[in-house]
Amino acid sequence: MKLHFTATTDAAEALAAMRQRHTDAGPENADVIVALGGDGFMLQTLHAFVKTGKPIYGMNLGSVGFLMNEYRADDVAERLAAAEQAVVHPLRMTAHARGETIDALAFNEVSLLRETRQAAKIRIMVDERPRIEELICDGVLVSTPAGSTAYNLSAHGPILPIEAALLALTPISAFRPRRWRGALLPQRARVRFEILESAKRPVSAVADGLEVRDVSAVDVAEDRSIAMTMLYDKGHNLDERILSEQFND
Repeated sequence: MKLHFTATTDAAEALAAMRQRHTDAGPENADVIVALGGDGFMLQTLHAFVKTGKPIYGMNLGSVGFLMNEYRADDVAERLAAAEQAVVHPLRMTAHARGETIDALAFNEVSLLRETRQAAKIRIMVDERPRIEELICDGVLVSTPAGSTAYNLSAHGPILPIEAALLALTPISAFRPRRWRGALLPQRARVRFEILESAKRPVSAVADGLEVRDVSAVDVAEDRSIAMTMLYDKGHNLDERILSEQFND
């Protein structure tokens, strides 16, 4: 199995240690990409290799490391031979801003966030039907199952099993409707956010690490044509991690 190692700046020493023990075949020739860093770097690596579709095996050298495996330099081949797969599909965001259209992918979530002290006003459409005419809020997000334990969970959204055919639609500090706590949507759902009073209450749209400011409307849908594989140590797969998270304090 041919490997390519990539790492954050903070993981430079670990990267050097890996390359001393294992041959780096380079990104073009590798069968598996080994990413050394934290959860944010895993997302960066997924985006970097999305056109190749090569599987990613992450080792945690960050803070939380929910999407990563334990870092060890010596037994990589054995761990990869026994690794379990988690296949994820990204959201595709189409943001409309200042007469432009910007497309981006998100493996965790697409979030809309107010830019100023004033709350945002957002109309929510699902499959071309208005569901909330005016959500007054700090923001709102659509999360994949893989991203449901990240920002979505912090915003009190539901945790989704990795193979659930669902998306989480979660408000961020909603003021009106006061009792609305979000919705579970089928993975085929097409969500459109229309920004009301956009000049007075500007809103940004963020797809993982890409931000588009001053949006007027944002369309979000899962892109099933793209599938990325993350690899996990046997017995420590992403399914188990997400399930365990629901029983943690």
